[in-house]
Amino acid sequence: MSTDQPGATVLVGGASGLIGSPLVAHLEATGTRVRRLVRRPASGPDEVTWAPEDGVLPDSAFDGVSAVVVLSGAGVADKRWTSSRRRELLRSRTSTTSLIARRMAEVGGPRRLVAGSAVGFYADRDEEELTETSGPGEGFLAELTQAWEAAAQPARDAGLSVAHARTGLVLTPDGGALGRLLPLLRLGVAGPMGHGRQWWPWITLTDEVRALAHLVTSDVTGPVNLTAPEPLRNAELTRVLARALNRPATVPVPGIALRIGLGGFAAELLNSQRVLPTVLEADGFVFTHPRLEAAAAELVG
Repeated sequence: MSTDQPGATVLVGGASGLIGSPLVAHLEATGTRVRRLVRRPASGPDEVTWAPEDGVLPDSAFDGVSAVVVLSGAGVADKRWTSSRRRELLRSRTSTTSLIARRMAEVGGPRRLVAGSAVGFYADRDEEELTETSGPGEGFLAELTQAWEAAAQPARDAGLSVAHARTGLVLTPDGGALGRLLPLLRLGVAGPMGHGRQWWPWITLTDEVRALAHLVTSDVTGPVNLTAPEPLRNAELTRVLARALNRPATVPVPGIALRIGLGGFAAELLNSQRVLPTVLEADGFVFTHPRLEAAAAELVG
């Protein structure tokens, strides 16, 4: 069922997040009704209260729904990766995805589930070109992402259509990697992270949201890389953004400094992941920002 048809409704978990909030706005702007899953008392008919930690998700959440998008999960860059934080990163993703997949299987639908995932699945792969057929890497992020995708198995077992949105580094001044980098770029005190030769699988927030909306109505299943078709090395990406600000980008940030300052999240910035959106492009998706140069001025404001 196409979400631009009158009456189409999409259920969204993680609707208030960095990606979820603009996704909701985009869907509503294109004529789709959105029902949000919230962890507080619902404030209107477009909200449903759920409690993933307690396994609570009412049948009524799925009434009239044509597709479900679940993006819930604690932010990987928000806190240092202590043992308890690693457990929270895993639990916050698997408990929400698993509950939605189980309940969809129990109520017999809706047909379509778009489940959040990440390119952390591939881990550090140097110069290897990575498509959806590439196997997993090693390390915490790879293990977390495999468990995250496995949590949707009940929906697959029930014969429902499941796509895993393996998201790259989402470029937005409001958060994530660019949110940390932009203030330094404005001051002219930023540069390559580590050696700077690592491939960054970037995507603008605009295309991330559009790609998720595309997947809602698509028939593709399995992993789908949500990254721009032209990944850039970290040093080049930094130079492009700095050039848009008329600032230099010559001050390198040593890898050891990133590890001290960011803990485990530094791996996401130092890993080399030459990820290509093979499935997304084959499915007819056209990027608004296939090359960073065209998006840089908008990203830096």
